[in-house]
Amino acid sequence: MSQPVKKPYNSALRAAHARATRRAIVDAAARLFVERGYGPTTVDAIAEAAGVSRKTVFTSVGGKTEALKLAIDWAIVGDDEPVPVLERPYVRAGMQEPDARRMLTGFARQVRETAARIAPLQEVVQAAAGLDEEIRALAEEGHAQRLRGMRVLAQQLADRGALKPGLTSSEAADVLWLLHDPGVYYRLVVEQHWDPDRYQDWLADSLISLLIPASYQPQTSPSPGQP
Repeated sequence: MSQPVKKPYNSALRAAHARATRRAIVDAAARLFVERGYGPTTVDAIAEAAGVSRKTVFTSVGGKTEALKLAIDWAIVGDDEPVPVLERPYVRAGMQEPDARRMLTGFARQVRETAARIAPLQEVVQAAAGLDEEIRALAEEGHAQRLRGMRVLAQQLADRGALKPGLTSSEAADVLWLLHDPGVYYRLVVEQHWDPDRYQDWLADSLISLLIPASYQPQTSPSPGQP
């Protein structure tokens, strides 16, 4: 008697299921972190909220700290695609904008959209950083990543001749890093009830006023070597 033919294993279907499970776990964790805080949120609570077992949380995500890190990473870019921020189409398009003022206006819009997702989680990190070494390291890495990104943007402004006299690219990066901190959005929009449009306009106006001289004239095209 011939052996029954085994159906080919659908690895794509399995990968899609694993991704959906991971997404559900991270979404549940993010919601609980914001509602309860990092400390009171347990792996068991995350598993229950996601509709999976405790073991699945560990095998799919890796634990509570890893779930928070993934939630932050995904909130920054808006999805779970493995594409770095600087390689995202909207970021690359912004970097190709020859007018520095328009570049910062577009940047302010992106910051607003990102901060709306990331600011509540950032508050969770800041609250837990003083009590948990892993979360403190996560907070420090987040600050470092933002500063690296702002150095890229500041250099783009410098390449366009768009920085005020005496203002170095490093100092411009510090200003960008400070003002686009998600905590600023949280303080103004969430706590002080600013309209998000007002926050976006304020951020754009502040950055342009602080970084770009009134005499600046935009180029008609990006400088050689710019992406």
